[in-house]
Amino acid sequence: MPNNSYAISAIKKIIKADGNIVEEYTISALFTDSRRISNPAEGLFFALSGRRNGHEFVAEAYAGGVRNFVVEHGPEFNLPGANFLIVPDPLAALQALAAYHRNRFKLQVIGITGSNGKTIVKEWLYQLLSADKNIVRNPKSYNSQIGVPLSVWQINDRNDLGIFEAGISTVNEMNRLEAIIKPEIGVLTHMGPAHDEGFESPRQKLLEKLGLFKNSRLLIHNYDQLIGYEKDIAAKETFTWSRKFREADLYVFSETVISKNYYFRARYQAKEIECLVPFTDQASVENAITCWATMLALGYSAVEADKRIERLAPVSMRLELKNGVNNCSVIDDSYNSDLQSLEIALNFLSQQNQHQKKTLILSDIYQSGLQQDVLYKQVADLIRTKKIDKFIGVGEALLSHQSYFDVAEQHFYADTTTLLQQLKALNFKDETILIKGSRSFEFEQISRALSQKAHETVMEINLNSLLNNLNFYKSKLKPGVKVMAMVKAFSYGSGTFEVANMLQYNKVDYLAVAYIDEGVALRQAGIILPIKVLNPEASAFDKLTEYKLEPVIYSFGLLDDFVGYASAQGIAGYPVHLKIDTGMHRLGFENYEIETLCDMLEANRYVRVQSVFSHLAASEAPEHDEFTKKQIKRFEKAFKEIERTLGYKVIKHICNTAGIIRWPSAHYDMVRLGIGLYGIDSSVPASEAGLQPIASLKTSVAQVKKIGAGDTISYGRSGSLLKDGKIATIRIGYADGYLRAFGKGVGKMLVKGALVPTVGNITMDMCMLDVSGLDVREGDEVIIFDEHQRIEELAKQIGTIPYEILTNISQRVKRVYFYE
Repeated sequence: MPNNSYAISAIKKIIKADGNIVEEYTISALFTDSRRISNPAEGLFFALSGRRNGHEFVAEAYAGGVRNFVVEHGPEFNLPGANFLIVPDPLAALQALAAYHRNRFKLQVIGITGSNGKTIVKEWLYQLLSADKNIVRNPKSYNSQIGVPLSVWQINDRNDLGIFEAGISTVNEMNRLEAIIKPEIGVLTHMGPAHDEGFESPRQKLLEKLGLFKNSRLLIHNYDQLIGYEKDIAAKETFTWSRKFREADLYVFSETVISKNYYFRARYQAKEIECLVPFTDQASVENAITCWATMLALGYSAVEADKRIERLAPVSMRLELKNGVNNCSVIDDSYNSDLQSLEIALNFLSQQNQHQKKTLILSDIYQSGLQQDVLYKQVADLIRTKKIDKFIGVGEALLSHQSYFDVAEQHFYADTTTLLQQLKALNFKDETILIKGSRSFEFEQISRALSQKAHETVMEINLNSLLNNLNFYKSKLKPGVKVMAMVKAFSYGSGTFEVANMLQYNKVDYLAVAYIDEGVALRQAGIILPIKVLNPEASAFDKLTEYKLEPVIYSFGLLDDFVGYASAQGIAGYPVHLKIDTGMHRLGFENYEIETLCDMLEANRYVRVQSVFSHLAASEAPEHDEFTKKQIKRFEKAFKEIERTLGYKVIKHICNTAGIIRWPSAHYDMVRLGIGLYGIDSSVPASEAGLQPIASLKTSVAQVKKIGAGDTISYGRSGSLLKDGKIATIRIGYADGYLRAFGKGVGKMLVKGALVPTVGNITMDMCMLDVSGLDVREGDEVIIFDEHQRIEELAKQIGTIPYEILTNISQRVKRVYFYE
């Protein structure tokens, strides 16, 4: 049996489980997510409890071919041929199995932790050391209580070095990770405020982080960060670096920027050494020094370390989803390729439902540690499992192993240049294309060729932040409370199917749109979730029923129209949602109309009421709490009367985003999550850093001009500078959604890290900024809003609300979606 495979009977002993083995299986794959299953015949599913109870997905994993499960309880499962290993805590069992697996191998292990830079340092050390070592490491940023054991499970006897990062968010987590990783060498990266909310103090957080190195031989760290913590360092030896203190083993005393590179001179072992880093931003510079110190501590010569660091390549940890040519969607992951990240990227591809056809463009995979025959058989199996429709392999290794692949449409090319020459002949149309390549193949050329050319102003949407916000609100709900996600108005300006796919994959219960055509677009993009239409038009009832959309009924006239339509079409029991006006006075049945409404619903066979709901007018405002209580009381009276008439229970919901936080007693059966999903909620206390803005709006400088004092700028000669200076003309205007109200110094944008004001009137396609005193050049990035220059601040600048800022961003502004 291979050394990374175990008999299920052996695993039962390792994790000290109860339960009977009904059939012996060999286990080589561990799963914690029923949506991400490959090689199910050799898989073991752990039913973890968190925001969702993993036991709810056992049947789904079984249907996917899994026959081995680790669960807390088992009597209710009746799945023929399945083995159930019963343990008190499936997560602890997963960690115990990974720790057992780690202990079987004698490889050297580097453990990395810190607040920032863990993943970059890990990936750069991989680049720097892989010429000499067969390395196993976390895929992407799998550094959590679940990610670490899944990463360590990859170790096999060909590896001679492991590089694993560990992240924690509260106390008593690091000890469990240390037992799994057991690092001989520790690396502490930059310590910052990330996850401060999970600890009593920065000191407590740092001490918890240091727990990863309690049995390490060597700890590499920034000397400055651990001043005063010397007694808390358990490692037998240390290697320190500093840009301030001569006492450090590596003392960086000179720093110069030379042609977009950072040049260091330092003292090491009483000698002067040098290093050239191909980056200039401070985060990358600090991460590069950490890698430099690590190489020296591992025994590499100063000359060799400098030579390798100079060739460091940027690390892209994010998949990029963007619009492609011929109605394609392009997923760009063109800078790295290994088996683990390929599986992650394919999982993301499988989430996309906007096109039936799924295409993979893949390069040869380097430094896998596997023999080519074994590697490409695994790649072929993975592609088969993920049901790829078109496969394009690039590289000599894939070309020579093409017989392993069995895809309906497949093409092989020796190199990227040959593929580019044949690109048009491949006839890409109406498909989702994943581009996955090793850096040397320069697949960014393919990405550029297949991506739709667009306006340089870009709105970037972080899908991980969207998921974080969804989970933040889910954590506020009692078990069983459903979530309806509001995706009306182009998902508050953030996109259509891109956002809906993520919500569907992460199992929200309902989507809501404003108009029927929005719902039709989602159905055409492959969304199968129930979709509620808030403002259905009688003229489009045919589309509503054709695409199985569920209308909101808010008036007797609309109810008559829909019942008449259903009767004429022979439709019975069609799902509808009743809106009650409890004080918003926009749409809905008022209290005095409920009795008449019940009369009309009684014995009405054409509709079936799915939900009864209302809308809180001021759920976020403490000064209106008495009014909110009255709304809730009116709502309860209405839905109780409706349920008595119907004779069955319906879904009740009244809480919007702010209501979820401030009115937990009114969550009822479902809540409606709107602007909070996109990272904005005034009802969330500033001290509770649970939400993340999902959107950044960026553009670039078109031209820089020197302007004399008093010279006028823009239409109507509406702007001028008080003294000689410079303006930058940038590529955004009111046609893009940057409103005229931001003109004449009201609006401010980030350029080179400085907040600079607008000058003169905003024009249709451009506007001008005062960049006097800044080194600004054509092509430089300009940030309109992001996590630092927040949308809320822009709203204050022109006296509006964040909703208006988001929804005003024009459709001509390219949306690009990122997912880690």
